[in-house]
Amino acid sequence: MATRLLKKVIYTGTIVLKTGLHIGGTNANLNIGGPDKFVVRNPINNLPYIPGSSLKGKMRALVEWANGETSGGKPTSNVRHKAGALFGVAAEVADGHASRLIVRDAELITDDGTDFSHTDLLYTESKTEVSIDRITAKAQPRTFERVPAGASFRLNMVLNIFEGEDEQQLRQTLHQAIHLLEDDYLGGNGSRGYGQVAIRLDRPDGEERTY
Repeated sequence: MATRLLKKVIYTGTIVLKTGLHIGGTNANLNIGGPDKFVVRNPINNLPYIPGSSLKGKMRALVEWANGETSGGKPTSNVRHKAGALFGVAAEVADGHASRLIVRDAELITDDGTDFSHTDLLYTESKTEVSIDRITAKAQPRTFERVPAGASFRLNMVLNIFEGEDEQQLRQTLHQAIHLLEDDYLGGNGSRGYGQVAIRLDRPDGEERTY
């Protein structure tokens, strides 16, 4: 079992939206005539953000699927699996350990020249989706709030490397997760075009920090 932290590898960059993104937040501020489904926002500055839990959870699921580390559609907890080694395994499992990857909340970038002046909501857009009841043929419209295509978020992840662990495999699994995410989607309604992203790392190998 790993006992000594050898280094931290800091990955920074940007998450660029290629299509609108919806990651749901509270509907506490629902206004008449406004969206039915809101995005998550920082309550202090009202800026949309991508929760680190949403980003990390989607990357883990994609790695599990890509490497066949599921059984009956559910993940198999095994520290020897790529996903288990990087994202952690529950303590009650033999050789279980905490996640080696820290994923920070990604803040919306507002000082990069992106023009939000034409959005109908603050930093976001509203998009109405219409579903048709197959029995009654009745239309059921719903309006989603989305962060529009072209917006960017600050990416910050920390990879912890412990003594005796396979650093190269951990790095490769993280890069696999990034590439899989770019070919999939983030947030909700991905099969309807939402959530396509591009991830641009400042340094592909990250910045190493030893202690």
